[in-house]
Amino acid sequence: MNLPSESLLLRIFIGESDRHDGQSLHEAIVLGARAQGLAGATVMRASMGFGAASRLHTAKILRLSADLPLVIEIVDSEEKIHAFLPTLEAMLDGGLVTLEPVRVIQYRHARHRQATDTSPQPDF
Repeated sequence: MNLPSESLLLRIFIGESDRHDGQSLHEAIVLGARAQGLAGATVMRASMGFGAASRLHTAKILRLSADLPLVIEIVDSEEKIHAFLPTLEAMLDGGLVTLEPVRVIQYRHARHRQATDTSPQPDF
């Protein structure tokens, strides 16, 4: 799959406890994006944040939260992102959704080295 160098970044801010049709909302979003053939999606869990209600969500030991902030990022062409937005809208009850232009530098599956490859290997 090719990704145009001028693409869009769709960023979705939700809570860890948010649900859609009995499923974790972040899983529903990622699976929905995959079903629509988007290039990829990443879910990141934050240790602290607040949203429209100004309620603080934190992972501090004395104040454990079962609803930490999650950020989902999806990059694809403008057309594919815009085609996904109605699906996303149907899933969301709240949260924040942003769009911004991005320049894609590289998008490809990692190449596996062959056994005869003699190039230096990383030490990690």
